[in-house]
Amino acid sequence: MTKSRKAGLLIIFVTVFIDLLGFGIVLPLLPRYGNSFDANGWTLGLLMSSFSAMQFLFAPIWGRVSDRIGRRPILILGLAGSTISYAMFGAAIQFAGTPMMLGLSVLTWLFITRIGAGIAGATISTAQAYIADVTGKTERAKGMALIGAAFGIGFTFGPLIGAAFVSDGTGDPLSPAPGYVAAVLSGLALLSAIFMLPESLKADSAPAHQHWLDFSSLRDAFSRPSIAMILGTMFLTTFAFAQFETTLSRLTQELGLDDKHNFYVFAYVGIVLTLTQGLLVRRLLPKLGEFRMAFAGAVLMVVGLALTAVAGTYQSLGILYAVLPINVVGFSAMSPSMLAMLSLRSESSAQGGILGLGQSMSALARILGPLIAFPLFEVELTYPYYMGAALMAVGAILVLTLRPQKTDAEAVPNEA
Repeated sequence: MTKSRKAGLLIIFVTVFIDLLGFGIVLPLLPRYGNSFDANGWTLGLLMSSFSAMQFLFAPIWGRVSDRIGRRPILILGLAGSTISYAMFGAAIQFAGTPMMLGLSVLTWLFITRIGAGIAGATISTAQAYIADVTGKTERAKGMALIGAAFGIGFTFGPLIGAAFVSDGTGDPLSPAPGYVAAVLSGLALLSAIFMLPESLKADSAPAHQHWLDFSSLRDAFSRPSIAMILGTMFLTTFAFAQFETTLSRLTQELGLDDKHNFYVFAYVGIVLTLTQGLLVRRLLPKLGEFRMAFAGAVLMVVGLALTAVAGTYQSLGILYAVLPINVVGFSAMSPSMLAMLSLRSESSAQGGILGLGQSMSALARILGPLIAFPLFEVELTYPYYMGAALMAVGAILVLTLRPQKTDAEAVPNEA
């Protein structure tokens, strides 16, 4: 791999990390917003879903536009949007109840900032297409694992930043600092992209003639059985994990953890994500292949989600800490494997569009996950996890339909 391509992968890693840093900051804080700004459960669910709703709408658009004009300008635009959105997020907290709010409630501004961040964050599909541009087939899965590693690091440092601004169970007002810190980091990543990120799209690439949001491409994708199975499995995987991660703060609250220690639980999840994606998955994927890794991940998620329900039943923090890595390792194995399979089974000229559809399926799952998980949690706190385990059992069956032929390189990864 050339020096410019390695530099590009590094900048992409930083870009995705920044995009997901805000997610890691905000997710554990949302229950505090509900308490501080009188949001009911439905409003809280909508607030948590708004980010993903914008990703669902805009990921295919950014993917197709990047197929035409290049990855670099779209990534720069996304970082600029993230910088502005996170700065507005901090300002909404700092100027709550002042004329600076322009007559709008804090919750309204929070919705505006999350919608803006979701539109900007939808460029992650373009980052995936960038990785596909600069990696060969044998390096594709390892490159996609960078996305998971960036998610893990963002999910680690986001909660740690949040933990610095809350006290042990005191219920102090939220600080605007996390939003401003995320904005500064996004600004630095924006400058790095402007001055250091090379364009990855080759001049001889000829994407199919499509509109920005061509819904016929979704029909075309689902008309191809393997692509349809991959997209369906991605949806189930993300839906199950979204139910787990969005209700986790409620579960830890039921188990007696204060706000600061709840942040540390999320940081613990992020550390496991980082180590798994950055070390374990990247080393095992070339040896096991995408199919075997995806199936193992699905089985681990079934076991982990079921055991999370057991932790809730017995009100045991010890069991919860023990089983959290099972969920995380399973999800970490599934995500890059499915992305790599989706990319490898798509034409090079349609990488941005197809990966954009994959991101949209994941975003749709993140929209529906919290909207369904919270009502289930109110009925019985174990229900979201049992439902997630059942969905992943279906996901494991779908993965089995993607078993490669014995002649495929993927089937014999060690016989290169």
